[in-house]
Parts: sequence; C-alpha cells; structure tokens
Amino acid sequence: MKRLLAVLLALLGSGCKSHTQIAPEDRASLEHTLTGPEADRFLRLSMYITPFFGDASKRLLTPYPPEDVLLLNDTQGKTIHPGSIEATVPAGAKVRIRQVEFPTAWAVTERILYSPRTWPWVYVDVEGAPKGPPLVLVLPPHLQKREEFLAEVDRTLPTQDPATKIASFSEPVREAIRQKKTVQDMPAEALEMAWGYPETIKRTLEGSVHNEEWIYPSGRRHAFLTDGRLVRVEEGASPPLNLSPGSKLTAPAKTPK
Repeated sequence: MKRLLAVLLALLGSGCKSHTQIAPEDRASLEHTLTGPEADRFLRLSMYITPFFGDASKRLLTPYPPEDVLLLNDTQGKTIHPGSIEATVPAGAKVRIRQVEFPTAWAVTERILYSPRTWPWVYVDVEGAPKGPPLVLVLPPHLQKREEFLAEVDRTLPTQDPATKIASFSEPVREAIRQKKTVQDMPAEALEMAWGYPETIKRTLEGSVHNEEWIYPSGRRHAFLTDGRLVRVEEGASPPLNLSPGSKLTAPAKTPK
C-alpha cells in the first residue's frame, strides 16, 4: 500500500503524462496479438545484448554497438550509452514476445530515470541468448496506430523464418552475419542482417551504376554499395562510453554457436 501511494503521489506531483498515442483498446489488442500462443517470431537482424542503462533487472537487445545506441541523453544533451556488449545473437534465432509495455503515465513513473522510459518496450525470449535478466527491444516513440506498431515489430521480429534467405548466402557472408561483421561483396540484405538498418541512405547514379552510402546512427559507420553489393566500409574511432548511473562495463561474452 505504501508503494502504491508513493507512485500515485509521484504521478500527481510530477505531472507525469502518457507518452503513447496508441488508443487503450489498440494497446490491449497488440498485447494479445504479439504474445499469443502462435506468436513465434525470428530475429531478422543479428543483435547485441548489453546492460540496460544501469537497470540490472533488464538487458537491452539492439542491432547497434553501444556507442551507436542513441536512445537516451543526459541533462547536458550528451548521449548516454547502455553499457558494453555482453553477447551476440545471430539473425534467424527464434523469438517469443513475452510482454509489450507502452509508455503510459504509470509505466513511465515505474521505470528508472536514466532509461529510455518514454519509449515502448517489448520483452522477448531469444533462442540461444545467455541466461540472465529479461531482454528488452526498445521501439520508436512516435508510433501512433496499431498498424504502425505491428509494422515496426515485424521489421525486426518477423513471423517468417529468414533461414532460407540466410542459407542462400555464401559461408563467408553467413559467418559475417553471425558475427555482425562485413565482408567484401556481401549483398545489401546480408549487410542489413549484420549491421542493422542504416539511419540514412544516400543514393547516386553514375550511368547505369547505382551507388549507395549507408550511414548508421551517430555517423561513425558508413557502408558503400555498388549495384546492391558492399564495396567498402568506413568506421570511425569509438568514443568513450557515457554511461548512466549504476551501469558497469563488462567483458564481452562469446557469441552463441
């Protein structure tokens, strides 16, 4: 009872508001759809597991290295990073969604301050992931409709097994996807699976040749493709990690085979 009163007082005192525009009935429908008994999904992208911004009760599932995770800023506007890589799980791993948590006023108040608490959180079990606290996939905060939310989930956790597509790549490309690395001449779809989706794509046409520059969050990593094949990459130096209070740097774990 004391805990309940404290939360209610915090809500009233802080003027905390909901940060989701998805209607309550749609939130209930999404929870039912995504966590149902026939809701097996798969990782479309190879993912990192990291700490969750100092919250030891959770772990973050992200396609980007910690220095490129741009979910949270401190009071001076500097990006706060979640913590160092603990493990890697490959594209194609089976996933079960356990819970969908929207950033309602109540949820935001319950979440720790130095976390992406105004974003939707999807709690998942991932086949082959090291045992530990629940894994959380953080979705964009601007989603307004049920269809938008489902499309965003499907973008990372499709219901269709990507095994056939992955098997069509050469062994060096498959290994690069598993290790979240790149190899010369890998197809664009394989690069997505390895590095995740770029933030920006710059396209140019030279005669009949299509060139693309993929720019990833933080601008530190660039990938250059010609006619849908990787030509080269550029990676800037990793900056020192600005961690939220309570975060710890940990040694990377081995990638599950």
